[in-house]
Amino acid sequence: MAGQFTAMDPLLTGRENLVLFGRLRGLRRQQARTRADELIAQFDLTEAADRRVATYSGGMWRRVDLASALMVLPKVLFLDEPTVGLDPRSRRDVWTLVGSLASQGITVLLTTQYLEEADVLSDSIVVIDHGQVIASGTAEELKRRVGSSYCQVTPADLADLPKVAAALAGLDGIDVDGDTGSVSVFAPDGVATLGEVFRRVDALGVELVDISLRKPSLDEAFLHLTDRQAVARS
Repeated sequence: MAGQFTAMDPLLTGRENLVLFGRLRGLRRQQARTRADELIAQFDLTEAADRRVATYSGGMWRRVDLASALMVLPKVLFLDEPTVGLDPRSRRDVWTLVGSLASQGITVLLTTQYLEEADVLSDSIVVIDHGQVIASGTAEELKRRVGSSYCQVTPADLADLPKVAAALAGLDGIDVDGDTGSVSVFAPDGVATLGEVFRRVDALGVELVDISLRKPSLDEAFLHLTDRQAVARS
């Protein structure tokens, strides 16, 4: 298990921490040293291995923490929000490491509040709201529960938003979002709807920032599922 908060001793080096965890897990001293060397290479910690953990960046600290959980290769690894507090680059480094565990035959059970992280890493997702399981499935299955693809139009001038909305009136699922400055409509037939939207907006002669066909994101799926659950509780 690797928790949200690391269990490293900041006064020990990365290598010393790994050997310590190996010994605590029942490895002999030489076995622990050999396994630590393997993980230091695998987790790209060679240059920092003999520095005190207190000097590590957040991303490096998280890598050595993950490595410590693998000193004895587990069948199942529990990761509690492994990228919390990390910058985007360090987060993606951890994603790469977590993704590589499956090739070693390790099942990873990961909790996260980052929906992009769940989308990238997960074969199966369980959505929990107020302690209750409200949905489960693959990322694509959960996205399909929101609905079909949609076409999104973003005018360059926010003042043109009402014009665009009026031009698209009558199309299914029209939604005007003042926060993003865009108008969306359902696009169950994909490119055909995109073509119709483009024809109508082009006739207005307004300048656009973007017009595109999009699929629901996992964030949208999560909001859709939890909003429905909130209504059910009320």
